[in-house]
Amino acid sequence: MSRSLMKSTGVVGAATLASRVLGFVRDMLQAALFGAGAAMDAFFVAFRIPNLFRRMFAEGAFQQAFVPVLKETQSQGTEEDMRRLIDSVASTMGAFLLLITAAGVLAAPLLMSIFAPGFRADAEKFETAVTLLRWTFPYLLCISLAALASGILNAHGRFAVPAITPVLLNLSLIAAALLYAPSVEALAIAVLIGGILQLCFQLPSVWKLGLLPRPRAGWRDPAVRRIIMLMLPIMLGASISQLSLLLDSVIASFLPGDGSVSWLWYADRLMEFPLGVFSIAIATVILPYLAGQFAGSDAEGFSGTLDWALRLVLLLGAPAALGLLLLAEPIVATLFHHNAFTERDVAMTSAALVAYAFAFVGFSLVKVLIPGFYSRQDTTEPLRLGAIAFGAGMVVSVVVTTALVKAGYARPHVGIAGATAAASWLHAGLLYRRLRLDGVYRPLPGWGIYLLRIGAASLLMSAVALAAAAWFGDWLDAAALQRGFGLLGIIVAAAVTYLLALMLLGLQPLRLLSGLRHRD
Repeated sequence: MSRSLMKSTGVVGAATLASRVLGFVRDMLQAALFGAGAAMDAFFVAFRIPNLFRRMFAEGAFQQAFVPVLKETQSQGTEEDMRRLIDSVASTMGAFLLLITAAGVLAAPLLMSIFAPGFRADAEKFETAVTLLRWTFPYLLCISLAALASGILNAHGRFAVPAITPVLLNLSLIAAALLYAPSVEALAIAVLIGGILQLCFQLPSVWKLGLLPRPRAGWRDPAVRRIIMLMLPIMLGASISQLSLLLDSVIASFLPGDGSVSWLWYADRLMEFPLGVFSIAIATVILPYLAGQFAGSDAEGFSGTLDWALRLVLLLGAPAALGLLLLAEPIVATLFHHNAFTERDVAMTSAALVAYAFAFVGFSLVKVLIPGFYSRQDTTEPLRLGAIAFGAGMVVSVVVTTALVKAGYARPHVGIAGATAAASWLHAGLLYRRLRLDGVYRPLPGWGIYLLRIGAASLLMSAVALAAAAWFGDWLDAAALQRGFGLLGIIVAAAVTYLLALMLLGLQPLRLLSGLRHRD
């Protein structure tokens, strides 16, 4: 199991990395070929609406609720029981989403009025946005059914196909940008095509398992109703997360001058990159393992899987967080300091990224700890703890940001990012404490020396990164290509230093990466 865990995590991480890189390419192409005018404003809102529902429903709530129930049925029931569950869930989900999609297409003007009321002042812009939304909204149906296919494959240890699937959306949008610029309607159609491709790409793998869904009236199926009941708290939790982002933007919009919302958005994008590659990949892989161990009453294996995941996320997360912290300006300058993105924008975004760097490990721990609840079909406790962390974060954000504004601090938006970091650590601490109190997680021996080794290696890596960045000189005046090669060289040197330091300190990364338990 341990070797399989690491292999699966590597597959998901590599595929996620490919998708994130293509996402950056997509964003750069759209900026270069379409600009940032009214048409692209309309497209981004039209794309954001189905994406909002996707994050709340398909990728989050559904998979987290469906996989544990499927694993339980797989472990305790027959093959026919599992087929019946998949058929019932697919039929119920498909019928519900078909109705939602039809309603969304018909009510596109109403939805656009809710999500972008300012567009009403420009009739042409509003009509364009409504037309684009009618193309993009059916993406929700496709991506939700794709999430069902991913859940089936993940539950059977098939991680490669679901992990690479998101790449198809980026490829579709890149192709549309290159072939049909400046037609934003082509981009909207590409979103729908991308959703269809993501679904169709997974169906052959599901068919090979003999689990391709068949129509079945499943609304009254107790397992389907249990999945729905498990989903509701997760959807509320996802709503809290989306509400947090919305309120952050609201607070930022009240800050003096322009740019605060954009600086926070760019910094958050940079933090999300390693979060998706490392932490979300680990969380995605361990959920079906934890669900299977819980269903099989393997308490020791359940705790061991969580222990392995926590060690791995710290092994990878500590240097990533330090990289964001120490190389904030070089990273921002290299990626964004072009054309309209000024030196001031670099400074302000870098300041936000420094604050978000402190949130990185906190968010990573949350991503890994939450499957410890969902795998046991406990979805209400994470909701309660998430609400506590969200409330505390909002209070800190308002208080700190207001104080910074009154004090005349030039970068008050950093208070919002700092509050986000504090809330992430509070959330992780509450989840960890609950798992310990429930007795489902018992740390294995050796944590003390393990953390000391990671800390020492991280300090040595930091010294190398700082020295190399200082030797490079002024990042803002350097040419774009020079900045790119310079940043790449520093990252490689820092990574090599970190790995060598770990080995010199007696920690064998490959042993941990193989999933073996440490008992130093």
